[in-house]
Amino acid sequence: MVGKLIVFEGVEGCGKTSQMQLCGQWLESLGISVIATREPGGTELGLHLRRLLLEKTDNQPIAEVTELLLYAADRSQHIEQELKPNLAAGKYILCDRYTDSTIAYQGYGRGLDINLINQLNFIATGGLASDLTIWLDVDVEVGLARKRGSKTGLDRIEQETIAFHQRVQQGYAKLAASYPSRIVRVDGNLNQETVQKVIQEILRVHL
Repeated sequence: MVGKLIVFEGVEGCGKTSQMQLCGQWLESLGISVIATREPGGTELGLHLRRLLLEKTDNQPIAEVTELLLYAADRSQHIEQELKPNLAAGKYILCDRYTDSTIAYQGYGRGLDINLINQLNFIATGGLASDLTIWLDVDVEVGLARKRGSKTGLDRIEQETIAFHQRVQQGYAKLAASYPSRIVRVDGNLNQETVQKVIQEILRVHL
């Protein structure tokens, strides 16, 4: 039996982490073995990379290409250590962010070359794509307001300008239009229970 890779994507504060947790509980209630993970930070090495990527450093900012390469390194380790073995074991993997995040954030947000990002993603993943990507689509300002209300400090990415986050959102919209069979848009502005019901129906249809 081969497992499934289900990815949750979206701008900051879209609700993907909460929805992923609820989805995992629902799948387990159906007797499906589930692994929950994230990028960056899905491995021990990834936790160190996550800290480097998300902690705010005013005196020594991370160069944009360096940031891209760190995400690729995290992904490569994650694939080999977590994703491949668990997929081979027939498990359903719920992943908080994957390759589309890099395209949206580093490509559209930072303005780095999309072809370069695609090449790095392929090197890191060996061509492993998600079976399904749930894109939780919310207004950027709404999402950031949620983030500000949920914790005391914003991380390095969350502190970027509104214009940056709007470009990221545009990136997700373009990706969803380009890969309609893989990426499914869900209105993240709905209440949590409704969003979860929509996601469950999508999973029933697609998987």
